[in-house]
Amino acid sequence: MAQIAVFAALIAALGLPGAITVGFSGVPITVQTLGVILAPAVLGARKGTAAVAVFIALTIIGLPLLSGGRTGLTALAGPSAGYLVGWIPAALVIGLLTARIVPKYPLVPALLVNAVGGIAAIYLFGTLGLLLRTDLGVLAAIQANGVFLPGDLLKVVVATIVAKGVHRAYPGLIRG
Repeated sequence: MAQIAVFAALIAALGLPGAITVGFSGVPITVQTLGVILAPAVLGARKGTAAVAVFIALTIIGLPLLSGGRTGLTALAGPSAGYLVGWIPAALVIGLLTARIVPKYPLVPALLVNAVGGIAAIYLFGTLGLLLRTDLGVLAAIQANGVFLPGDLLKVVVATIVAKGVHRAYPGLIRG
């Protein structure tokens, strides 16, 4: 329980720098996805997904923990709804795939695991959310993700390096 709470708090703290809205989609760039990638990469599927779910639940009940002081209901009513919803399956994918590569947590497979969950899964849901919440067509909704890609690749690298250090120090943290 403490690990879940700590990672939910980390995701909240990563929202403190705020958000930058760029591009035409109206979806902000935030640092919080770093926490969404890191939680399951360190804690595994069950606890990592629980940490993300706890964080989202806190925002839905009205706590302004999303970057820019937004609540979950505000985010779900706007163009970023799909990205927020996508955090939970992304955490699950990362956690399940991470369990296959621990305790060694080799760098290249770990980068791929975090990219598949942290980028592909979130972008899939984000694109679907853009299609439902905006007037964007399919191609425009897919292209809207391009502005996020450089930062998200950096978040994947940072999360992977941190998780590798944690798994080296605590090799039994996730049971493979």
